[in-house]
Amino acid sequence: MDEKKLQIELQNRVQQKLLPLFIRYGLDYSDLESALKWKPLVLLIGNYSSGKSTFINELLGQDLQRTGQAPTDDSFTIITSEGPDKEEGEIPGSVLVNDETLPFEFFKAHGEQFIAHFRLKRVSAPFLENMALIDTPGMLDAVTEKDRGYDYMTVVSDFAKLADLVVLMFDPHKAGTIKETYTAIRDTLPESSTEDRILFVMNRIDECDNLSDLVRSYGTLCWNLSQMTGRKDIPYIFLTYAPAMAEQTTDLSSWSMERDQLKEKILTAPQFRINHILQNIDQQVNELQMISEAMAVFSKQGRELLANAAKFWITAGALAFFSSGLIMNKLTGFPEQTFLEAMISGSIDLSSFVIPVSGVALISLLSGFWFVKWSFPRFARKWRESAANLVNLNTEYKRRLWTKVAVKVEALLDTATVKELLGGHIRNLDKIRRFLQKDLQGFYNKIR
Repeated sequence: MDEKKLQIELQNRVQQKLLPLFIRYGLDYSDLESALKWKPLVLLIGNYSSGKSTFINELLGQDLQRTGQAPTDDSFTIITSEGPDKEEGEIPGSVLVNDETLPFEFFKAHGEQFIAHFRLKRVSAPFLENMALIDTPGMLDAVTEKDRGYDYMTVVSDFAKLADLVVLMFDPHKAGTIKETYTAIRDTLPESSTEDRILFVMNRIDECDNLSDLVRSYGTLCWNLSQMTGRKDIPYIFLTYAPAMAEQTTDLSSWSMERDQLKEKILTAPQFRINHILQNIDQQVNELQMISEAMAVFSKQGRELLANAAKFWITAGALAFFSSGLIMNKLTGFPEQTFLEAMISGSIDLSSFVIPVSGVALISLLSGFWFVKWSFPRFARKWRESAANLVNLNTEYKRRLWTKVAVKVEALLDTATVKELLGGHIRNLDKIRRFLQKDLQGFYNKIR
């Protein structure tokens, strides 16, 4: 399977069939578009002493990133290789966020302080020609946006959305007790990634004095993870260390194979790229479908309201047609002969229709004005206040989707016009369902 060719085909298919609908329903396409750009990404996060930079240096086989027990690097650093023909070097964040070929344009929103702490390093490493690593500032306790100059967790969230693999590292001395780590596990990662794309790693196990110390640290991390995730089934936790820096107080030979498995998992991240993209598309298209479904139900209900109004208009118009002449005659003495009298006497001509048609036109005008200015806005407000009733939230998955799209639906209802009743939402919903059932399923079949 040519993954790059498949990725381009997928990108073109989404743009051709769904981009107008993303725009129509006010969904941000930039996340999806960014995920389709560039190369596979592995995001490494963790507290400042978890050994992220040391682990990256081990993967690279060179001392590229600064290491230490205290916070040593306050930048988000993309590390990659562009082939043997490209010189090694560093590209500043101001260039990265303005390069349309890279997936970082929307990071401009994080401001100048973030951009000043964002960079890309080109290195000589063949395995990075088809992937990139993202080293991050260590997580800390009691840190605010004011302290960093930007919203660290929002930045992490945006990188996690792009990443095909997220490696979350801990060390035995701070096994999940850092405040920002808690926020990342509890709130940030569940909103921006999926469980199958997150690896939990306890690093620096060589610093445990003995096996009992290691077991206590591992147990503490497990307990903390259960509190953070709210789950009793703890995810698999890799145990590892840096051989070049290992404190040989404990026999580590039994953990070398696990360290190799972790490294292999990271190095094979490109294999997850297409599946990650399909997951992102699947999620966002399902969000799009829910919005379209809600608006389709709204338009259907609106057409029923319009049909009931039309029955009134027809009845009122018929009465106006036959009685307007009589009313005018009683009020003004004109016309001398009403439409009914002209019909009975057989003297009907074109002039006989002037008053009846004018009466019908007046009723139609007043009825249309009433519907557009009062009846329909009142109808839209009613659904705006109970928008959740527009969709069937019979599963937990649908309820989670609704929490993401409810604001979009409510905004559409706030600005709804009578044009919403023309049936466009139903046609859009059919297009979205066909894409999910045919196009997207076809791509899933190709990667099996």
